[in-house]
Amino acid sequence: MKTIKIDPHVHCRDSVQSYKETIAHVFQIANNQGVQKIFDMPNTNPPILSENDVKNRLKLVPKNRLKDYYLYIGATSNLDQLKQAISCYHKYRQVIGIKMFAGHSVGSLAIVSLKKQKFIYQTLTVLGYRGVLAVHCEKEELLNNKIFNPQKPFTHSLSRPKIAEIQSIKEQIQMASLAKFKGILHICHISTPQSVKLVNQAQKSLRLTCGVTPHHLLWNHLKLKENNGLLYKMNPPLRSPSDVIKLRKMLLEGKINWIETDHAPHQIAEKIYPPYMSGFPSLMLYNDLIKNKLPSWGFNPSQINKLTFLNIMRAFNEHNKFS
Repeated sequence: MKTIKIDPHVHCRDSVQSYKETIAHVFQIANNQGVQKIFDMPNTNPPILSENDVKNRLKLVPKNRLKDYYLYIGATSNLDQLKQAISCYHKYRQVIGIKMFAGHSVGSLAIVSLKKQKFIYQTLTVLGYRGVLAVHCEKEELLNNKIFNPQKPFTHSLSRPKIAEIQSIKEQIQMASLAKFKGILHICHISTPQSVKLVNQAQKSLRLTCGVTPHHLLWNHLKLKENNGLLYKMNPPLRSPSDVIKLRKMLLEGKINWIETDHAPHQIAEKIYPPYMSGFPSLMLYNDLIKNKLPSWGFNPSQINKLTFLNIMRAFNEHNKFS
C-alpha cells in the first residue's frame, strides 16, 4: 500500500449544520493540504448513533471519495445502541471506530457519569469489541464554565483547566483496565505533557494511543489575549508556552502516536458572539505543519510518515478497513 496521509479527526458537520461545513468541502481542503483520507466525528446534528444514521451519512459522501471517507459512531449508555454500534463497525468498512465524549464539548453526546462510562467499557468488553474507542477527555466536575467571560477570552483556558483532562484520562485508563477492555483506547487531542506521561505509562499494559492537533503544537494560550482571541477558543483549550514546547518534544520522541487536526469549523459570528462556539478549522494548518514546521523542529521523513500514516493505519486496520 502506497504511503498516504490520514487525518483521523475531523468534524464535517453537514445535515442541519451544512452552513458550517460539508463532507465535500472538507475533501477539497484535504486535497489542498495533502491529506487523502479523513475520519469524521459523530457529534453531528443529528448525531450518528445507529445503522440508519450511518446509511444517511454515507449518502452525503461524494461517490468518488467513498474509499477515502470513514466515520465514528457515537457511544451512549444504552445497551441496544452499543450493540448496534458494534454491528455497524463490523458491517461497514467506513465505520472506523466508536467515539465517547467523557464531558460536554460541542453537541449532545456527553457521557458525564462515571457509572455510565464504566458500563460502556464493560459492555464493549463483554460484546467482544476490539476496535478503537476514541475518547474526548475532560472531566465535567472539574470544568467551570461560569468563569468564562467572552470579554476576556483567556478565561476559557482557565475554565477548562489541565487537571480536567488529566483526571479524565486517569479515569479512562482505570476503567479500561478494570474492564479488561480488548480494543484500543485512543485519547483524542491530548494537550498537556502530564497527560502524555499517563498514556505512556499505561501503554505497558493497555492497548492505548493518543493524538495531538496542529493548534496545540503551533499556538499557546496567549492567542486568546489577542484582539480576535475568541477565534482561538477550542476544547480542550490552548495551553501555556512551556506546555506547547514539551508537547513538540514528546512528539519528536515518539511519545505521541499521531497528528489529528480536530478540524471544527463554525461561522465567525458564532464564535465572536453568543453562543461563542469552540473549535477551529485546523485542517487548514496541516500542510504548513507537516512540510515546514515539523522539519524545522527536527523531524525526519520517517517520523513524519509514522505520525501522518503508519501509526494510524496500524491502529485502525485490524479488521482490514483500508484494504
